[in-house]
Amino acid sequence: MLGQLPEYPWDAMAPYAARARDHVGGIVDLSIGSPVDETPATIRQALSDATDAHAYPVTAGTPRLRQAIIEWFGRRRGVTALTDAAVLPTVGSKELVAWLPFMLGLGEGDVVVHPRAAYPTYAVGAALAGAEPQAADHPDEWPENTKLVWLNSPGNPDGRVLGVEALRQAVAAARDRGAVIVGDECYAELGWSGEWSDHPTPCILDPRVVGDSHAGVLSVYSLSKQSNLAGYRAAFVAGDTALIGRLLTIRKHAGMIPPAPVQAAMVAALGDDEHVRAQKELYRARRAVLKSALEASGFRVDLSDAGLYLWATEGRDAWQSVGRLADLGILAGPGVFYGNFFPGHVRFSLTATDERIAEAASRLSNV
Repeated sequence: MLGQLPEYPWDAMAPYAARARDHVGGIVDLSIGSPVDETPATIRQALSDATDAHAYPVTAGTPRLRQAIIEWFGRRRGVTALTDAAVLPTVGSKELVAWLPFMLGLGEGDVVVHPRAAYPTYAVGAALAGAEPQAADHPDEWPENTKLVWLNSPGNPDGRVLGVEALRQAVAAARDRGAVIVGDECYAELGWSGEWSDHPTPCILDPRVVGDSHAGVLSVYSLSKQSNLAGYRAAFVAGDTALIGRLLTIRKHAGMIPPAPVQAAMVAALGDDEHVRAQKELYRARRAVLKSALEASGFRVDLSDAGLYLWATEGRDAWQSVGRLADLGILAGPGVFYGNFFPGHVRFSLTATDERIAEAASRLSNV
């Protein structure tokens, strides 16, 4: 039975967006992480070449796409034991996050665990299934009736990275409870600090984490961030073949199929690492400019070791910070959108042009 859904949080931002748009220099929108850079030409060409899509697309993904996903996991994520039956394309990753509890058969009396600082769709997915969402960052806090655990590394909004040992402990705890555990990893290529500066962050399917079995474990990935494909709705899930088989059967019945041209574009994107490196350097430069400006203006940046956001506080209520920023023509997201534990934090997206990031830095420096 469908549970009660919360109000869509971003609707509350409308008056702040109006204030920001009234700024003489225009709005600098750092609120939602929607890519602003071009989709690489090779990917667009692959999409164009596949537009004679007269037949129904393959729900499981074309053989070329499945192979591209498998090869990408081996090359970029250190996961080498995947087969065709262990991978599945999805219509973006948000729809999978939202519908996974329902597709796994969860309902009343079941708990869906998600991080304390969390993408709101984890809780929405629990509500869609009639299950109970619970925020917790450590396995010791998971109740015995936990049936699904979401990990998000690198995290949205806080950029927290879970290392191999933390992932291993989480997988072991989920298996002890008989729960499915899923790593939402769509920012894995965008690491900034320490060893993540020039390497992807760890994958939940890494053999150092799961051993020689993917039982009960899934990894979700999106090409929206690394390849600027947000408008393509191009993502995939991999791991436990029994779980993937269940999801595939449901998706065949429900018609949840990435269009054939998008599948062709995904093959091109997954086979080209250079455009990902180039995009990362664009974000690295924007991050450096914005982080310095925020810190100089009185914000403290917490975590933010990877991902597309800076997670910051100036020691006051987040809505006060959002209002002050709106008066500067800068729109950012309040921490309360990501859980009740962060009333003083604000999320700043790096998905703005170089010019807009520089403009935000200039406005912050003049406060």
